[in-house]
Amino acid sequence: MFRYATPLRDMRFVLHELLDAHACLARANPQTVWDRETIDRTIEAAGQFAARELAPLNASGDEQGCSLAAGSVVTPEGFALAYRRFVDAGWPTLACAEELGGQGAPSVVFSAMLETLYAANPGWTMYFGTARGAYECLQAHASAQQKAYYLPRVVSGEWATTMCLTEAHCGSDLGLLRTRATPQPDGSHRITGSKLFISGGDQDLTPNIVHLVLARLPNAPPGVGGISLFIVPKHLPQGEGLARASNGMTATAVEHKMGLRGSATCAMSFDNATGWLVGRENEGLRNMFVMINSSRIGVAVQAVGIGHAAYCSALEYARERLQMRAARGAARPDLAADPIIEHADVRRMLLTQKANVEAARMLVYWLSLLCDQQAQDPDQSARREATDLVGLLTPVAKAFLTENAFAAASLAIQIHGGHGYIRDHGVEQIARDIRIAQIYEGTNGIQGRDLLARKILADGGAKLDAFLDRVRRDVASEPIAAAAGFGAPLSSLCDEIRSSLEQIGEAARADAPPIGAAAWDFLRALGHLCCGWLYMRAAAIAQERIDQGSPDAFYPSKLATARFYFARLLPEARMHLAAARSGRTSLSELAQDQLFV
Repeated sequence: MFRYATPLRDMRFVLHELLDAHACLARANPQTVWDRETIDRTIEAAGQFAARELAPLNASGDEQGCSLAAGSVVTPEGFALAYRRFVDAGWPTLACAEELGGQGAPSVVFSAMLETLYAANPGWTMYFGTARGAYECLQAHASAQQKAYYLPRVVSGEWATTMCLTEAHCGSDLGLLRTRATPQPDGSHRITGSKLFISGGDQDLTPNIVHLVLARLPNAPPGVGGISLFIVPKHLPQGEGLARASNGMTATAVEHKMGLRGSATCAMSFDNATGWLVGRENEGLRNMFVMINSSRIGVAVQAVGIGHAAYCSALEYARERLQMRAARGAARPDLAADPIIEHADVRRMLLTQKANVEAARMLVYWLSLLCDQQAQDPDQSARREATDLVGLLTPVAKAFLTENAFAAASLAIQIHGGHGYIRDHGVEQIARDIRIAQIYEGTNGIQGRDLLARKILADGGAKLDAFLDRVRRDVASEPIAAAAGFGAPLSSLCDEIRSSLEQIGEAARADAPPIGAAAWDFLRALGHLCCGWLYMRAAAIAQERIDQGSPDAFYPSKLATARFYFARLLPEARMHLAAARSGRTSLSELAQDQLFV
């Protein structure tokens, strides 16, 4: 059966021992109320809500899915009630500004909370998933009047949000979009066009939905430089209430998806809907990137949560399932056979899940803490460093972690054997739910190209060099980890990444295609370096606690998991670098017509 247990011990270790988050937050804002105890209480309460309210709806939401009647979506039974309880408990306000009715929680605390929701019920959580990005986008670019009207309702969770970007013919190439925005004398615009793959495009959880829509003004230049951003509410404001008639928009279809069936992914038609420009004309995609980048980090959080749910389910089954005897002899002679957790290959799969999920948690929480430092640290150089690291590593977190999470879900099916392939145990749902994460918010191939072309080669590798230097400094300052064999592999990997970049960059100067050919593999290698570096730091802390005589079994477990990562997973990085350096010849040697021979 589907299992989820909030990993409070590991969450606390990452937040307090590895990252020292409360101290970092206090340096950035001495007035912060988010001390260690408050953070712990918040995460524990989030886990309780997720387990009590959301996990019981996960399977039934998948089975029922969403339906469309007369242009309105009906969500699975229990979803609306769970959302009302979520709002009543104040969870939507967690990371929003206090002056807007929020609680002012740091991004790192929000990510920890969001992890528990995605782990327990990703379909339900999708309705809330865009709220953080929409809030940040409106904070950054909306007018004072727009902020005063929309933000309090978004912050409270009273109104939901969406982002309406792509169209049927566009995919990720938003420069092709055709939705039109016609200016009106009163300063509003009439929005006409069709949008596709809109998460929460319609639902019965909230009385109104704030759609953030990309569209073209008359005479706008072609391509992405001619896109503007508009607020288009489902229902128009009318005095203190809402107009009953829909604002010229209809959900024309609910997609029949492979997974996330509890989430209404809609095709939307806008027919002279009233909207208002956000920010300046023709800067819509740039403005929307505040929301897109926030959502990319949110997708990485989703990977942590769903990956952990896959691991929990597989671990529980492996402890209970009896099959054959262990190679070293009967581990449980009192039983007819041994639990499959005694078999080496099952251990390999479980440890791969565990190592990747715990690495993902470290990377996402650190990235979220950098977002807090980027926003609040009084030291300008620290803010610049945080900004550079967030820009460099957001595509890594989105792509590397979502692929690893899908692998964890696939391993959960494998550990269950034939029982994993049928619906009874719920792990096939985990695989279906997480698969889309490698596609939305920019496919992982796009993330790789963005990383290599825009984030690394565009500045001559300066941001990457700064990160590599940080890893090297930590290797030099962690004698415990170095002595345990963690330092040397990281140092040599740093050198190989840098030399590989030089080779790729030289080839790209002569011929652009090598960037596309190398990008995915280069991203995978850098992802392994990030996780290996964090494991080295975690291992040093664990070893220190063990040397101090701590009886906590958590520390030997963390140390063993780090050793597994370095022995079994980190070596993949060199394979990926070799592939990245191989160029495009093997990709282009066959002509298109030969691909079918």
